[in-house]
Amino acid sequence: MKYQWILFDADETLFHFDAYQGLKLMFSRFNVEFSVQDFDYYQLVNQPLWVDYQNGKISASELQNTRFEMWAEKLGVAATRLNSEFLLAMADICSLLHGARELVDALRGKVSMGIITNGFTELQTLRLERTGLQNIFSPLIISEQVGIAKPDVAIFEHAFSLMNHPPKERILMVGDNLHSDIQGGINAGIDTCWLNTHGAAADKNIAPRYQVSSLAELKTLLLA
Repeated sequence: MKYQWILFDADETLFHFDAYQGLKLMFSRFNVEFSVQDFDYYQLVNQPLWVDYQNGKISASELQNTRFEMWAEKLGVAATRLNSEFLLAMADICSLLHGARELVDALRGKVSMGIITNGFTELQTLRLERTGLQNIFSPLIISEQVGIAKPDVAIFEHAFSLMNHPPKERILMVGDNLHSDIQGGINAGIDTCWLNTHGAAADKNIAPRYQVSSLAELKTLLLA
């Protein structure tokens, strides 16, 4: 196999991330009916915060709390508690992306596998435990713990040092986000594979080495 290491993103690369269903479940536990309109409003607040987080302008805790401030006020509950309850609800509904387990099983023993995620510790560790994958991925790099997020080269360099600096041409980064995963990998000098399951438009400024539309296609590509 061409690669010695495969680094994966987590959300929407290995795991489904259905924030709407997670929020619905979380708010139902507070006896609140969470509507599509509520979700649209949440995203108006949440999405720019993620951009700021990826650009290093705000911390993980600022992102996590700011997105729930309005609801915290409304419900008379701390924003930190709402955030924790949300991550727990997301773990409760977690499932692997179609083909993820087959891919991991096929690669096990042939390459080393790690994760670099901008997701949050509380959720990532729970999901890996619940899907029985906690011993597969090492290193597990979580931006919240490192204090830097993809696409910053520093989070990749941190991973490389934990991997004992393998040759960069033997490392592949796989992710669904062109900005954080693919641009981040390119900036770090490694090959990238864009998992484009929804048929999103390409960005002429970001050129992944490979593009696949499913994890099954990625499995075929890697094992060819």
